[in-house]
Parts: sequence; structure tokens; C-alpha cells
Amino acid sequence: MNQKIIETKYWVLELAENQYYLGRSYIILKRDSRLLSKITSKEAEELFQIIKKMETALKKAFGATMFNWTCLMNDAYKAKNPKPQVHLHCWPRYKKIVKFEGEVFHDEVFAHHYDKYREKKLNPKILKKIVDKIKAEISF
Repeated sequence: MNQKIIETKYWVLELAENQYYLGRSYIILKRDSRLLSKITSKEAEELFQIIKKMETALKKAFGATMFNWTCLMNDAYKAKNPKPQVHLHCWPRYKKIVKFEGEVFHDEVFAHHYDKYREKKLNPKILKKIVDKIKAEISF
């Protein structure tokens, strides 16, 4: 289950359960919208503030090298009655191996397209510590 990092007026930022890419998370629009092109200028402004702050926080917290951002709603259309919701995926990428709370995070495909099928399931206590570390570095 995803853990909330922050909530703003228009968005919720959640840590993904799969932490193969340390700090992998989602930014989810709080109101119903099927298209990224339909977000308001205020929502867009706040979204880019979250992106900037998240990138800064992940660099400080874990030494992220770069980021892949995606807006994919493909899985929603696999359902019988699709209900896509605007959200973005944050895929932090790491040139170097990172150790955190006894776990080793090695981005074996760094500098290549991310691999959504690589998985690293962690104990909920470690997920909470990742969230806490990000919260300590993110300024809202």
C-alpha cells in the first residue's frame, strides 16, 4: 500500500510500494480528470512546485542523480469500465549504489529507460522511514 508523503490543495504525493527505484512515487490529482491537458493553470503551477521540491528532496535525502517522470494511464484502460485519473510517476535514478536502513538499492539499468517490472518490496517500517526522510527534506 502506498504511503502519503504530502498533500497540497490540488495534489497528493505518495510513495510507491515498489522501491526498486528508491523514492519512487506518484503525484495524483485530487479531483477527477482523465486528461493531463485538462488540468487548470493553478493545478499545473502547484504540480511543478511539487516536482521541483521532490527532486531537491530526493537529491538531498538519497543522492538521486536524475529523474524520469511519466504520465501513464494505460493500466486504467485494462479495466472493463476504465476510470483513468491524472497522475505522474516519479522514477528517481541513481548512478551509484545507495544504502539505507540496511537495504541496498542498485539501479542496474541507470542511463537506460526505467524497467517497471523490477521490484523491491520492503517492510512497511522501512517504507515509513523513506517517507520520513523525504518529508525531512521537502519544504512545503
